[in-house]
Amino acid sequence: MSSQSVAAGVGLAGVMAHCGGSPVGAVELLAGAIASAPAAPEPYAALAGLWQDRRSELKESLEENGSLSVVPAQAYFLFLEGDMDGAVMSLGSVTGVRPDVAWAAAPWFGDVRFLGAVSAAALAEACLRTLDYGHDLDTDEMRERFTPWFHALDVVSERHPVPESLAAMARLPRACGQYELSFALCDRADAVDRVMWTAVARAATWRATGDLDQAAAAFECALLLDSANWSLHLDLADVRAEQGDFAAAARLVEQGLECAPHEVTLRAASAAYRTRLAGSSDDLRALIALAPEIANTTYRNLLIDYACAGPNLPRRLVAKARSIGGN
Repeated sequence: MSSQSVAAGVGLAGVMAHCGGSPVGAVELLAGAIASAPAAPEPYAALAGLWQDRRSELKESLEENGSLSVVPAQAYFLFLEGDMDGAVMSLGSVTGVRPDVAWAAAPWFGDVRFLGAVSAAALAEACLRTLDYGHDLDTDEMRERFTPWFHALDVVSERHPVPESLAAMARLPRACGQYELSFALCDRADAVDRVMWTAVARAATWRATGDLDQAAAAFECALLLDSANWSLHLDLADVRAEQGDFAAAARLVEQGLECAPHEVTLRAASAAYRTRLAGSSDDLRALIALAPEIANTTYRNLLIDYACAGPNLPRRLVAKARSIGGN
């Protein structure tokens, strides 16, 4: 029996017979059917019957299973139990691994019982889980698959507008290129209370659209709300560098270093921006020494590129710096 045949309407009795009476085997088969056709109601009906008949056995077995393949079924079981927060976070986890499947097309995901009970915090966490693996979601196909998520964000953010949660939610539509929804979530959060995280979410969305002036303004608002946050100084410095204003970038990084003098990323950025400004060999040597400690290789390479474009730098030193970045 294939998962497609389950989706086509084979009943629970047939599933159990095919799996030799094993409820876990039945769950695995039904989860495969969901992966093939997430919107089809038949696998969920079979799962509901299985959960009703073998709940205790399934709870114990699935806790020990740990397989990603059964997570969509576990999410539905959590929905049946009334644990909407657990259900959405489970679905977020499997979506993060396989966003090529429209998991949220599941009938329960759009159910009023789910949308009326899931918390803003859990939905926000689920959104972050969908982004865990860095898949490219900014395509028409992905936007179509994530349409139920966008609807859930709209409904839950209106029902339970917790600013920090809405700021986290805004990351998902931004990753999908749905900038209007991302901004709308920020607006809804600001209507309740102005917090730093919302300003950061707004800045990141403006940056994604390519509007660096608006991004810088939003980061400045974030700094007004949390002036001791070194990462905000760095974020704004990076925007100024992208605008070509390396004097402002260097100044902002120095302000960040007053808050966190030992932060390696700040120290590296400071060396890079000073090198770009003045062509200091000593600053470039400092960047070369710090570069291996920067975990984000993309950002490390960007700093090296900025620094190596500084004036009148020794060619051998530039070559040494570029060899670190693989350039």
